[in-house]
Amino acid sequence: MFARWDRMAKQFARIAKDINMAVKAGGSDPNSNPALRRAVQNSRALNMPKDKVDAAIKRASGKDAAAYEQIIYEGYAPHGVALIVEVATDNPTRTVAQVRAILSKGGGNLGSTGSVAFQFRKMGVFRLKPDGIDHDDLELYLIDFGLDEMGDSTGDKGEPQIVARCEFNEFGHMQEALEKRGIHPISATHEYICTTPIELPEAQATEVLTLVDALEQNDDVQNVYHSLV
Repeated sequence: MFARWDRMAKQFARIAKDINMAVKAGGSDPNSNPALRRAVQNSRALNMPKDKVDAAIKRASGKDAAAYEQIIYEGYAPHGVALIVEVATDNPTRTVAQVRAILSKGGGNLGSTGSVAFQFRKMGVFRLKPDGIDHDDLELYLIDFGLDEMGDSTGDKGEPQIVARCEFNEFGHMQEALEKRGIHPISATHEYICTTPIELPEAQATEVLTLVDALEQNDDVQNVYHSLV
């Protein structure tokens, strides 16, 4: 139970940072700020209480609100597994030192910009409830708005979902297309999808995932992507 609470608190903190950066970039009205609208939408997918969302928007609107910088770090986990680590920080010097230390302790290393990014595609990812959706009809409709692939999946609790992906530069077009159809995604995010995944024996894979988990526990880390199958 405590592990679940810790995970939930971490997820809420991530969303609060997303809200902060969205408000600072485009204002506090979700109706005129697509990035904020998306962050609020994603908060619902995590069952983040509305009062916490409203408080995060209010804090971000204040003149004393922290200013977070988004940074991408690239590197390797053990056994040649490529890593992309996304952070949102108000102190890059502190964060890069912490990320480097976690990688070193876990048998990995921090690389230079571009050292592993070529192995990934940055894609927009929309998760939808399948209820009332004609899969084939929606797929044909979204192709004109940048759809790359669409398929069936499941959520964290095994519930059925439809996942639609597009190149990230088509993200806004896809979001608008879904809104015009009256479809409100469960979540709308981006992901780095590895184009050269590797498979490892269980013991080695466990080493990698232990390092990924350690990175994800850091307060400044928003997301970690890797090339492990």
